[in-house]
Amino acid sequence: MWVVKLGGSLNRDSLLLPWLELVSTLGRGRVAVVPGGGGFADQARAAQAHWRFDDVAAHNMAILAMAQTAMLLRALSPALQPVTRDADIRRSLRQGRTALWVPLELLREGPDELTNWNVSSDSLALWLAHRLNAERLIVVKSCELDEGLSLQEFTEAGVLDRRFASLAEGAAFPIDLVQREDLPRVRSWLLGEGRSYPM
Repeated sequence: MWVVKLGGSLNRDSLLLPWLELVSTLGRGRVAVVPGGGGFADQARAAQAHWRFDDVAAHNMAILAMAQTAMLLRALSPALQPVTRDADIRRSLRQGRTALWVPLELLREGPDELTNWNVSSDSLALWLAHRLNAERLIVVKSCELDEGLSLQEFTEAGVLDRRFASLAEGAAFPIDLVQREDLPRVRSWLLGEGRSYPM
C-alpha cells in the first residue's frame, strides 16, 4: 500500500487531472490518496488571524478544508473511492479501488498533538502512512525541490511543516518528495520501472 499526498496547491493546476488519472488507474488496489487543504485551508488561517479563535477550531476547519478538496478530487475523478476510516481504506484497496481519504475522524473537541499549525496535511499523510503500515509515502509539491536536502532542511525552508521531520524518524517506509512535474517518474515507480531515492 502506498500513500500519495496531493498538495492543495494543485487544486487550480492543470497538472491535477493527469495526477488524478495516474492514481486512479495505476494506483488501483494499492494507493490511498491524501488531499491537501489548499485555498480552503488558507481561509481557515485567515479567519483565525482575524478573529483570534483557538487552534482546535482552526484544526477542525483545516480538516474540513481537506474534506472539501477530497470532494473536488472525487468530482474530477469519480473512480476515486472516498473513505474515512483505516478499515475502509484497506477494504477499498482490496476491492481494487484507489482510496481517497476524507479525514473527518480527525475532527476534535479538545486539543491534542495534531491540533496546531505545526501539523499540516503533509504530516497527516505521514501519520496515516504510519497507521496503515504503508510501503511508501509520496508527497507531491508544487515548489521546486532540491533533492540534496534532508527532511529537516526542507522543514527549515518551509517546504514541510514543523512536525514532519520528527514524525518521519524511524519510518519503516521510504518517503519521497516530488515536484508537480515529476509525474513520469512516479508513473515509472508505479509500473516498477524505476528506482526511487527516498529522503
